Amino acid sequence: MADTLRLPYCAAGIAAAIGASLLVSDPYVASVVNLVSIAALIAVSLRFVMLIGELNFATAAFVGIGAYTTGSVLTIWDWPFGIAMISGGIAAAAVSVVFGYVTLRTKGPYFLLIGFAFTEAVRIIYSKSMGLGGNSGMVGIFPPIAFDPWMPTFVMSIAALLIFVLYVIEKSDFGKIFTAIRDNEDVARTVGLNILFVKVACFAIASFAAGVAGSLHAVVNNVISPGDFSFLLAAFALAYVKVGGEDNIVGPIVGAILLVVLGSYALGLGGHEHIFYGAAIVLAVLLMPEGVTGLLHKGRDFVMARGKRNAD
Repeated sequence: MADTLRLPYCAAGIAAAIGASLLVSDPYVASVVNLVSIAALIAVSLRFVMLIGELNFATAAFVGIGAYTTGSVLTIWDWPFGIAMISGGIAAAAVSVVFGYVTLRTKGPYFLLIGFAFTEAVRIIYSKSMGLGGNSGMVGIFPPIAFDPWMPTFVMSIAALLIFVLYVIEKSDFGKIFTAIRDNEDVARTVGLNILFVKVACFAIASFAAGVAGSLHAVVNNVISPGDFSFLLAAFALAYVKVGGEDNIVGPIVGAILLVVLGSYALGLGGHEHIFYGAAIVLAVLLMPEGVTGLLHKGRDFVMARGKRNAD
């Protein structure tokens, strides 16, 4: 019941954020809004797979599949823009079904290593494919001219819509099956659940979102290269989740906002921005094991408990 009551507040928050994006006119602010929206969507998709107890380092590969699919559809086949955007998510989800069916029989570090290897394999395939630009990547991935003034609003709207859909799925009965498998897979199996099917379904849903994030990345930057989709992309997404907090879907969004904005300011530090950025992540994880949202929840509980004691 409480989750159902939160839905209107989530919708109102999304609407307010999208409305605020309409006021963005500064190119630098617009670029940060685009980066935050895409990073948040990738981080939320990574966390979605964590609902079944797996860390998906292949997320970067599925973001790349979405980006290269949309890039190919727009520059090589000249398909309509809307179809190009959806095709990135569909391609990523389709590949993830095959990948998940083969690999989700493994667990823990084995699944993590397979995801890492798959990401590197996909990156190398793109770098060797001259039809896709090779190491130089693909260029000229332009959205319709009419989208230019509204690009931050468009990117934020798509990201917010998909994040909201993932939230609804997580809070549904189907989403509760994901967490049941994570908490005790053996018990879930004894009640007749098809564990592999549920895991693959979770994987495909998350990969669709990651693929669309890749599509957004392609049309925002107008150019993509294999290096954009290395395992570091998944590592950054994991950092967003850990810094923001993984207990709820707001955590990855908060982590993405903090670290992307921090990273944009750190670019002015010359060659030291990566050290500064990495140090910020390490300190946040050490000082806030439950993330920023976990710290805020503790603060709220403390204030409420103190207020109750004073009232008594």
